[in-house]
Amino acid sequence: MKKDICPICGGVKTESETSFTANYNQGIIIVKEVPATVCQQCGEEWISDAVATKLEEIVITVKKQRQDFFVAKFNNYSLAS
Repeated sequence: MKKDICPICGGVKTESETSFTANYNQGIIIVKEVPATVCQQCGEEWISDAVATKLEEIVITVKKQRQDFFVAKFNNYSLAS
């Protein structure tokens, strides 16, 4: 497990998971179990560029579908769905 020091509080950062939420005019998107690095002390979260790119793709796809409410697990979501 990768450990690092949090630049905000000096706590230990570890690999974990978080939830991502996006609000837009037609509704809300929630993606659970998103891989992230999280500070154990202050709770600050960081996601990788690859994860951010996939989240962007999910948001764009869901917006095109004009769903009012969308919930998915990060690893279970396929852009083809």
